[in-house]
Amino acid sequence: MRTAYGFHASHEQISPAQLLRDVQQAERAGFEMAMCSDHFAPWSVRQHHSGFAWSWLGAALATTDFDLGTVCAPGQRYHPAIIAQASATLAQMFPGRFWVALGTGQNMNEHITGDAWPGKDQRQQRLEECVGVIRALHEGEEVTHSGHVVVDRARIYSLPDTPPELIAPALSPGTAARGAGWADGLITINDDADSVRQIIDAYRGAGGRGPLSVQVHVCIAESMAAAHRIARDQWRNHAIPVPLQHDLPTPEYLDMAGEHVPDEEIASGVIITDSVPDLVERLRTYEDLGFDRIYLHHVAQDQQPFLELAEQELLPALRRR
Repeated sequence: MRTAYGFHASHEQISPAQLLRDVQQAERAGFEMAMCSDHFAPWSVRQHHSGFAWSWLGAALATTDFDLGTVCAPGQRYHPAIIAQASATLAQMFPGRFWVALGTGQNMNEHITGDAWPGKDQRQQRLEECVGVIRALHEGEEVTHSGHVVVDRARIYSLPDTPPELIAPALSPGTAARGAGWADGLITINDDADSVRQIIDAYRGAGGRGPLSVQVHVCIAESMAAAHRIARDQWRNHAIPVPLQHDLPTPEYLDMAGEHVPDEEIASGVIITDSVPDLVERLRTYEDLGFDRIYLHHVAQDQQPFLELAEQELLPALRRR
């Protein structure tokens, strides 16, 4: 079965109105699907944006034929009953076209509630409680729950015929193995082949089912110098090591931590190139690892050159295999 290629819409970098135009252009360019981020704050003050993903998703689903999904973190900024209702509504309006990946979150988005930012173990326990609440609500049950999250007699009245897929996002084998117990599929991000293979093996080895997806950060420009410059300006904070990346509270703190990230660290998380054949070859690695869905995130704020390149050269080359 051929790998499907999708477009990643980065709310942290682009205004919601422009991003809607971008995802529409991505469909015309030949992408087969899309996904988006769900942040309250951008990675950097320089990025200037962070639209509300759930409003945008309704507009994007209504104005494209794409399957669309998002990665969000229930439990602090979002009550799980609200995520259950929001995802059920989109799945009811656009049958079979919406999925949601449920993760443990980052302090940069969650601290706004004023609640303490829990440690990783507690966040993982909270997430698994939220998954149970969301699944039960999607089945039409009335839910009362008390634990890391509290739910009182919640029921969703507008349900889809088929609940949306609940996908496990994982950046480590341990998280992937835990996600296998509840998820309808796995999504991760680009890394070296051995690290990604370990995540896949942990998920499948623990009984994980469903499609395998990967979000690949790329930066392609007319020269390597230009590509490195864009990647450093826009995506260096993503190279801040975990757990610091997850625990810092604001874009200003992230900017301070990312100021001295070396170029080689940025390049370890972004495919930086000035060549379509080179990009195609490096994307084949993820096809060979067995991914069903590959979502490309071009890390520049202006998506127009990338979308034109994708239509004219990149996607045709990828389909020639």
